[in-house]
Amino acid sequence: MHHTGILYTLCVGAILLCFVSQQCASANSAKLLQLTAEGFKEHVQTGNTSLVYFGKHADPAIQTFLEQLEKSAMALEDYGILVAMVNCSKENVADYCTEEEIMRKAYLFRGADVLRGFEIDTIFDVNAIVSHMLFTVLFNEVRYVHTPAELIGVERVAKGKTDIVMGHIPALGLPEHRALMEAAFVYGGKYQFVQTTGTPLLKHMGIADVSSVQARLWFLHCNVVSQSSEPCPHTLMRKPLSTINIHAFLQLMEAPVLVEADMDPEDVDVIYNHLNVPVLFLFAQTETLHMDRSMAETLAWRLRGEIGLVLIHRDNPRVKTPLRYNAAYRLPHEGVKYYSLKNVEEVFNLIQGQLFQEEKEEEEEGDEDEDEDHWASLDVLDDEVAESVYRDRGVTLDMESVSELTADTFAAVVTQNGFTVVLLYLKWDAVSMAFLQSYIEVADALRGVSDVTLASVDCGEWTCVCREQNVSSFPSVLLFRLGEDAQFYRGMMGMESLYKFILLSHLSVPLFLSSSDEVLSFLEGELYNRHSSLTPIRVLGLFAPEDPDVAIFEEAAKYLRGEMILGLFQHNEAKKWSQEHSVMLPAVLVSYGPGVQRKVHSLLLSTLQETISHIRRATRDTFPELTVENLPWYMELRKPLLIMFVGGEESPETLQSLEEMRKAETSGQLESSLPCWIHLGRTPAGRAVLETYLSYVPPLPALVLSQLSSGGEVYHFPTERPLLAENIIQWLQRIENQQEEAAGVIPDKAWRPPVPFYDFLAVMDEEAPGYAAQRSPKAKPVGKKEEVDQETQHEGRETAFKPQTAPHHTEL
Repeated sequence: MHHTGILYTLCVGAILLCFVSQQCASANSAKLLQLTAEGFKEHVQTGNTSLVYFGKHADPAIQTFLEQLEKSAMALEDYGILVAMVNCSKENVADYCTEEEIMRKAYLFRGADVLRGFEIDTIFDVNAIVSHMLFTVLFNEVRYVHTPAELIGVERVAKGKTDIVMGHIPALGLPEHRALMEAAFVYGGKYQFVQTTGTPLLKHMGIADVSSVQARLWFLHCNVVSQSSEPCPHTLMRKPLSTINIHAFLQLMEAPVLVEADMDPEDVDVIYNHLNVPVLFLFAQTETLHMDRSMAETLAWRLRGEIGLVLIHRDNPRVKTPLRYNAAYRLPHEGVKYYSLKNVEEVFNLIQGQLFQEEKEEEEEGDEDEDEDHWASLDVLDDEVAESVYRDRGVTLDMESVSELTADTFAAVVTQNGFTVVLLYLKWDAVSMAFLQSYIEVADALRGVSDVTLASVDCGEWTCVCREQNVSSFPSVLLFRLGEDAQFYRGMMGMESLYKFILLSHLSVPLFLSSSDEVLSFLEGELYNRHSSLTPIRVLGLFAPEDPDVAIFEEAAKYLRGEMILGLFQHNEAKKWSQEHSVMLPAVLVSYGPGVQRKVHSLLLSTLQETISHIRRATRDTFPELTVENLPWYMELRKPLLIMFVGGEESPETLQSLEEMRKAETSGQLESSLPCWIHLGRTPAGRAVLETYLSYVPPLPALVLSQLSSGGEVYHFPTERPLLAENIIQWLQRIENQQEEAAGVIPDKAWRPPVPFYDFLAVMDEEAPGYAAQRSPKAKPVGKKEEVDQETQHEGRETAFKPQTAPHHTEL
């Protein structure tokens, strides 16, 4: 099996080898430039990036440094950085050629601007010079973190968009630091690089012995994470930090997590061979292909970074391996050894006891405990969701109440049933499998509801179906109704939330009301009374007869179906309702249940999206309690969040602080921000939010201004000042006048849609010659794609491999 990716690997590897060995330099290799005072002025006008040292040739104390500086000229030339010196014994450059007998500083210029000055004691050799210069040039690309909270903040920005490469360097300027910076220079456009030098992050990353001074590197798989609350899985690089080892490790992370082949293991040529990593071979047969592939993908993800995994199609005539073997392995530069294994546990025993035996013998004694901890952790995954799925891996789910759809049956089911709910998931994804159990519970609870069908699609098997529905994160739930576009479920991935959403979505909206009596009954909850337990919120659109804009409201009501109950009163009497509340038509009237004061807002109808946003704003509280469920709706306002964090007990101090916040809000002087509060007892995730903002948890109650939508600055109300309404208003005014120092900064980067559906087999297909001619036809889309919240459309990939139906058993 050949891959164009192998050629790319070898080419990039050759480039990086040139960086390290410096054997790719031409005959006219870079030299240390000698500049005069006039030459220096001309040089900085070119706009080049330059490292310039201002010193005296006659001083013997700097001769060793000058030798290292000259050696660094050739290395830095590869990165577009020139190295020069001005002899201050002969030349005089203002502000740089001082009267000191020994010049102690070098400066990195970008054009005429000084990026940073360096004491020559800190750039003592070539490795230190190159690493410090690259770190300075890449300052805006390589994030420096010190605490777990800071790393979590970087992860939050990267989730669904890019992977993270994090290096722990015991001290700056070491060869490992240079290797990390060289990798950041090459791969910085593809990954977010992170650097840390302290020990606080080591325990967070699972390193038990924090006293070790070993440099380490992790690959954080944030690109595949779609849920903001889900941690980024990470893979530790187990080889020493060198430019070549980092390159090989990143290529392994880019390689397909699972490769399939139809030949004997001895004949398989995969990228893992070129990266010098062990390869595990598992065998599959046609009748169990789906189960074998699913198990192999699970193994491959859990062992990523340690081995490469290949699934062999035994039924191909080219496979001559005896049937008594169902697994094999190959160490780098060695032959293939065959095994007969009974279950997955024996596969892990093989890897632990034999596959890595020779590598373990070569490691230092100090690393042996770390290896044992690593392998022991395979049975206790760090992610709670993945751990629960792994713990329940032997439990067979009863899918009787959920129809399992294929590419052949999908269109027929969603177009013939009145109301169909479809779960699109991946069997090797822990979140998908955890949610699948809740989804089955929802299906069982809805058995008595007529005209509601719950179905599912395994996107690892039926890639084309999920691609056609524009699904790029998993799990996803879509709702289909006859004659309407598919609707994405945007709520929490839990049984209760989805159950309520489906029942509310089953209602016909908007409900058309014909008299004031029906309006009153609707607002009091007498209509749709059995849905009062799902949501007390009733939203009524008031329109004059023949108002053409009512069509926009009807479309908005359909989009908001599942979130609230909506009615429409297009009648002459609508004017009386608007006059009673002193608003102009059209308007929306919001009821929160019997006996609760209603709110009325004039409705400005322009675009569908603006109408949806306006209705949502009308239903929001003015001083809301933020929860995990409602936070996205308040974030849509794009206002700075003025958050009061309160503890788990309703102490007098807490109640007084909340009352002072309400006073400040009603004063009308907080319109530029959104006053809100988080109860850490009811919303424990708020503690992680507060720690992320400030890097620690201050005494409660604590008031924080978070400007996520405009710069990312975070301000903390001084703990020594009383939390009074007038003090809060004065503090906000000082922030507006830039008289307060920010307590922290959170990057404000746009959240793009999650990555397109990534199918490893399709990638292999596309890299193979003649792929275009062999592509299987695309499935036809069932309906139009959503216009709202689907600003970016992704093109997916489809696989030519089709799993067989009705597998009976697997080889393992």
